[in-house]
Amino acid sequence: MKSAVVLLPGLNRDRDMIAALTKISGQAPATVWQTDTEIPDVDLIAIPGGFSFGDYLRCGAIAARMPVMRAVAEKAAKGVTVIGVCNGFQILVEAGLLPGALMRNASLKFVCRQVKLRIANANTMFTRGYQPGQIIRSPVAHHDGNYFADAETLARLEGEGQVVFCYADGTNPNGSINDIAGIVNDRGNVLGLMPHPENLIEAAHGGNDGRALFESALGIAA
Repeated sequence: MKSAVVLLPGLNRDRDMIAALTKISGQAPATVWQTDTEIPDVDLIAIPGGFSFGDYLRCGAIAARMPVMRAVAEKAAKGVTVIGVCNGFQILVEAGLLPGALMRNASLKFVCRQVKLRIANANTMFTRGYQPGQIIRSPVAHHDGNYFADAETLARLEGEGQVVFCYADGTNPNGSINDIAGIVNDRGNVLGLMPHPENLIEAAHGGNDGRALFESALGIAA
């Protein structure tokens, strides 16, 4: 299965994402730069975490307006699978590919630790490798991961199964509304999540809880 990783100035988790996709899919992903206007034919596009453009203005606000993101939007509209992790989630929200907003952590502090996630919807192309309600572990590292949506949007997201990951067992690191950690768009092919599943895919990481997400998205998981 072919994949691509979006590169933007200030992202610092691109190598982690490339390593994870290479190990899981068996082939290195293509890389696309901020000024690229076309993305090769791939099965999955990943936007990694970091601090694109130094988080100037709002996290992801400048990156969302780069030419490559117009190309990502075009691919997403055609049904290509897209994952945005951490800053990638913020970029997808700023680009209008996902609803809501990501605000400053409730603690007003940068948080870097391991959390627990509950699979809120196991019937998506990103979570079919997990069991409904399964609790998994994942690292987080962010300053602006406090997800918020207005009441109408929140009701729609939860009612239509678009909330796919929730912080579990009191490990919410940022004050995110209803413990939301990851959502999909209404079509179900674009996922944004604050935790870093790419950093927990093999024994060397201390576990492989995040591996099934990528296997699911790449069509490897049943």
